Amino acid sequence: MQKSALLLLLFITTIKLYAQTIDTSKIIILPLLEFNEQRSIGGIETMPDTKENVIYAGKKLAVIRLDKLNADLSINNTRQVFGKVPGITIWENDGSGIQAGIAARGLSPNRSWEFNVRQNGYDISSEVFGYPETYFTPPMEALETIEVVRGAASLQYGPQFGGLINYKIKKGDPNKLLAFETQQTAGSYGLFNTFNAVGGTYKKLSYYGYLHHRSADGWRSNSQYQTFTGYMAANYQFNKKMNLGIEYSKMDYKSQQPGGLTDQQFNENHRKSSRARNWFGAPFQTVALTFDYQICANTSLKIKSFGNFAARNSVGYLKAINIKDSINPKTDEYTARQVDRDDYENYGTELRMSSKYKMGNKSNVLTYGVRVYKGNTDRNQLGTGTAGSDFDLVLTNPVYGRAMKFRTVNYAAFVEHIFYLGNRLKIVPGARFEMIENSKAGYINTSSVGNIAEEKRSRNVILYGAGAEFKVTSQSNIYANYSTAFRPVTYSELTPSATIEIIDPNLKDASGFNADLGYRGALGKFINFDLGVFYLSYENRIGTLIQDGAPYKTNIGASASQGVESYIEVDIVKAFTSNEKIGNLTIFTSNAFIDAKYTKWNNPAIAENPLTSIKNKKVEYAPSYIHRFGTTYIYKKLSATFQYNTTAAVYTDAANTELPNVAATVGKLPAYQVMDLSFSLKLLEQYNIKAGVNNLTDEKYATRRAGGYPGPGILPGNGRTFFVSFGAKF
Repeated sequence: MQKSALLLLLFITTIKLYAQTIDTSKIIILPLLEFNEQRSIGGIETMPDTKENVIYAGKKLAVIRLDKLNADLSINNTRQVFGKVPGITIWENDGSGIQAGIAARGLSPNRSWEFNVRQNGYDISSEVFGYPETYFTPPMEALETIEVVRGAASLQYGPQFGGLINYKIKKGDPNKLLAFETQQTAGSYGLFNTFNAVGGTYKKLSYYGYLHHRSADGWRSNSQYQTFTGYMAANYQFNKKMNLGIEYSKMDYKSQQPGGLTDQQFNENHRKSSRARNWFGAPFQTVALTFDYQICANTSLKIKSFGNFAARNSVGYLKAINIKDSINPKTDEYTARQVDRDDYENYGTELRMSSKYKMGNKSNVLTYGVRVYKGNTDRNQLGTGTAGSDFDLVLTNPVYGRAMKFRTVNYAAFVEHIFYLGNRLKIVPGARFEMIENSKAGYINTSSVGNIAEEKRSRNVILYGAGAEFKVTSQSNIYANYSTAFRPVTYSELTPSATIEIIDPNLKDASGFNADLGYRGALGKFINFDLGVFYLSYENRIGTLIQDGAPYKTNIGASASQGVESYIEVDIVKAFTSNEKIGNLTIFTSNAFIDAKYTKWNNPAIAENPLTSIKNKKVEYAPSYIHRFGTTYIYKKLSATFQYNTTAAVYTDAANTELPNVAATVGKLPAYQVMDLSFSLKLLEQYNIKAGVNNLTDEKYATRRAGGYPGPGILPGNGRTFFVSFGAKF
C-alpha cells in the first residue's frame, strides 16, 4: 500500500506541476461544454458519455482509428496498432497475424483471454466463460476502430479482469450505391495479402462485405500459413426509429507450427525449427442479428443475438523441444503424432436499454439490460494420429485419450447510471448480477480417472462499482473508477492434465477488483494526453502444488498489480504555427510502469521458506515497464511513421526461475527493443502506395515460452521484414 500511495502522490504532484505552467485565469472563463466530442490527433480518440446504450463516462478507455494509423495492417501488426495504448503487453511469436495475444496490467496475453473480446459488440471467443481464448482476429484492413476499455468494462460486458476489446467493422458508404476498396500487399518470405471490400446504400438498405486472404512461407523455417476470411452485413432502416441488421463472418486457416527452441538453439539461429510436422487450424463462423428501436425521444432499445460455430484442430509431435523428432530405424517411419480437436457452439442474446430523464434541470442517463448465453464445447484430445507430415487429422486409433463435454449456461442483468451534478461532475454507479452454471462429463483414459459422471457447478455473483468524472476545462477531465471482477474456473482447470493429477473439489473462481485514477483530455488542437495510475487485485489464482507426492490443482494465492500509464501526443507544427505548407509533425509517447507481484501463497507447508514460496515474487509475463515512442511526418499526401518499442525482462513462471531448464519451458526472458518504419503515399485521391520495414534493426528477441502449442520451448519474435502495398478506392 505504501507503493500505491507513493504512485498516487507522484501522479498528483505531476498534475500540480503541469497545472502551474498554465494560465488558470484563462481556463476559468472557458465555456463548460459537454465533454462528448471525439478528439483525434494521431488515431486515438475518446468516447462520448454514452454510445449504443453503453456508458463510457468515468472509465479508462481508448478508441483506435485504423485509418489514422501508419501501420502494417496486412499482417495485423498489433505492436504498431496498439502502440499508443499504454501498458498493452503483446506476445509476438506468431508472425502471421492470425491471432492477437494482448493483455494489460500484468495479466497473461495468451490469445487475449483476460479481455472480453468482441466484434461489433458480440462475443467472438471460443467460450466466454469456460475457454475464453480468441482464435479469430478480423483483418485490421476491415476495421474502422478498435475500442479498448479497461477493467471497469466488467459491469457492462462481463467479468473479465482485463476489460473489453471490441473490433468495429467498417460500414457501407451512406452516399454511394456501390463503393469498392482493394489493397494488395507483397512482402518478405513470400507474403501475399489481398483485401477486397464492397459497400453502399440503396434507399433504406445499407450493406458491406469483404473477402480477405493472406499467405506466406513465414520468417522461421516450418512456419508457412494461409488464411481466408469473409464477412457480409446488411442493415434495413424501416423508419427513423427502427433498424434491423444481419452479419456473417467466416474464417479458415492452416498454420504450420515451427515449435519452440532451446536457449542454445535460439542464441545460435533463432530462425531454426526442429518441428516440421506440427499444424494448427481454427475454422470459425459467427452470425449476428441486431435490432435497434427508438421507443420514444428519451428511451432506446438495442438487441444483439449471435451464434458462434468454431473449432480448434491441431496435429503434431509434442515432446519436449530437446527430444528430436526422428525416424524409427525399425519401421522407417516417424513417430505417430498427437491429434487434439475442440468444437465450439455458442449462442447468446443481449438486450440493452437507455433512458434519459430530468432531475432538476439536469438530464441523467440510466442504462440497463439482460444477457442470456449458452456455450457448448466438445473436447477430444490425446488422439493417435498418423506418422505423416501434412495437416492430417486422421486417427489410427478411433478412441481419444481424453473426451470431454463442457456446457455453460449464463444469465446476467446489469445497470449503470450517470448522475450529472452541476456542470462539472458526473457520478456513475453500477452493478451486475451473473448466474453461471458449468457442467462437465466424459472420460480420461487413465486408471486414476476413467469415466467422469456429469458434474455441475453453479454460482451467483454480484459485481459492483462506481466511476466519476470531473471537468477541469472544456477539453479535459479527471476520471476515477472502481469495479469488482471475477473469472470462472476454466475448462482446462477442471480437467486433469496428468495421469495422477488431482483437482481440488472446492476450486474457487478468481475474484478481485480494478481501480483507476487519471487525468485526460487535450490542450487546443495540438496535444492529446491521458495520465493515470491503476491497481488490480487478483484473488484465488489457480496453480498446481505437490500434495502427498502427487500434483494437486488448487487456488495457490493472490497477486496485485499497480502502476502508472501515460499517453501524450503533440502536434509540433500546430503548437507553434498555423502554416501548413511545411507539413505536419506529431510525436507521441506511451509509457507504463507495472509492479505485479504475488501477495499470498496458499501452501502453509512451505510458506515460510523464501526459496519455494512465490509470495512477493513477480507475476509471470508482467514486464516492469513498457515504453513506446513514435513520430509521424505528413507532407501533402506523403506520410512517414517511426515507432520505437522497448519492453522490460519477464519471468515465465511464478517461481521466478532465472536460468532456463533443459526443455526451455521456464527461464527469464531479457528486455528487448524493436523499431518499425512505415510510409504511405496517396495518389489522385483514389489510390495509395504503402511500404514499411518491421523490426528495422533485426533485433533478436522473444516474448514467451510455451509448454505445449505452439511450442514447447522459447518462441522468437520475427526478425526484419519488408512489405509494399498498393490500394484503390472507387
